[in-house]
Amino acid sequence: MTEDISRQPAAVATKNQHPSPVQKDRSVPRNTRSWDYVWRSGVAGGVAGCAAKTLVAPLDRVKILFQASSPQFAKYTGSWFGVATAMKDIYAQDGSRGLFRGHSATLLRIFPYAGIKFLAYEQIRALVIPSKNHETPFRRLISGSLAGVTSVFFTYPLEVIRVRLAFETKSQGRSSLSSICRQIYNEQPVQKEVTARLPNAPPVVGAAAEATKRAAPRVGIINFFRGFSSTVLGMIPYAGMSFLTHDTVSDLLRHPAIAKHTTLPRKKNHPAGKPPPLRSWAELCSGGIAGMVSQTSSYPLEVIRRRMQVGGAVGDGHRLRIAETAGMIFRERGFRGFFVGLSIGYVKVIPMVAVSFYTYERMKLVFGI
Repeated sequence: MTEDISRQPAAVATKNQHPSPVQKDRSVPRNTRSWDYVWRSGVAGGVAGCAAKTLVAPLDRVKILFQASSPQFAKYTGSWFGVATAMKDIYAQDGSRGLFRGHSATLLRIFPYAGIKFLAYEQIRALVIPSKNHETPFRRLISGSLAGVTSVFFTYPLEVIRVRLAFETKSQGRSSLSSICRQIYNEQPVQKEVTARLPNAPPVVGAAAEATKRAAPRVGIINFFRGFSSTVLGMIPYAGMSFLTHDTVSDLLRHPAIAKHTTLPRKKNHPAGKPPPLRSWAELCSGGIAGMVSQTSSYPLEVIRRRMQVGGAVGDGHRLRIAETAGMIFRERGFRGFFVGLSIGYVKVIPMVAVSFYTYERMKLVFGI
């Protein structure tokens, strides 16, 4: 009897100090290192990326044409009517297939890209944030940024191919996937700055040698990495802010005060340590806000990247660097030039990121992870 009485205060204290649903979930670590979890999260991420990109494929192509200053569509930039007119012209010229020009290459790239990104985020997050005590906005930002850079590193050549396919507007003799690859591989700039040397001429040294090296024709795999440096720089804020915003908004929506309105009941096979799933509208809202914030923070670098990627298709083929490309954009359109197509970007990215996170979370439930 004495033993029962002595234990009662502890039991009462435990009952009174029972953690909230969110705290309880995060106190139990999940085994994210197992091979089973890795491949399931990778496939879930790949499916999520394909679903999201298919939803916004027509807008994606129009945005690429605007960003890269396609001569045929430059007149449409700067207004919502221009977007609609551009899509109407594409449809009239090529039918519905024209709106999805380059989409096959998009899916070929997006499945491994999204799969690696979500997989890498889960793994990097487990290393950077080993426990609740280590969870801070900065660590979430770093985890997302590193995940984005990792996915870009492995899939960037496919992105260049996709952009070049989407950039084509000619009605006859369209390039196939293989011909685009050969074209990119063999591209070389026109030598405007280098004059032919006589057989007995002295070698070029110093600054002149550097200029010659930069202007001389170069072919090969390096052409598939046009704009890679700006992509990495842009991915740091984009992926970082995307995951940070999504996780932060998701936590707010799971707050005990509103959890009964925003979360779904757990099923019997719900993984231990995982927060309750959000309702569809709440998950889409969380992803949509993440898309808006991430797009705004990284858009100028995205414009620079597009111009660098199509450098071999327009102009003299000179391989521009980040500073040179930024200077060209500023001279052409001023500061506003770095935000050309941003309105389309919002219309595209907000639903795309929302569907991406929604599909990923639902696929995780299907896979039981």
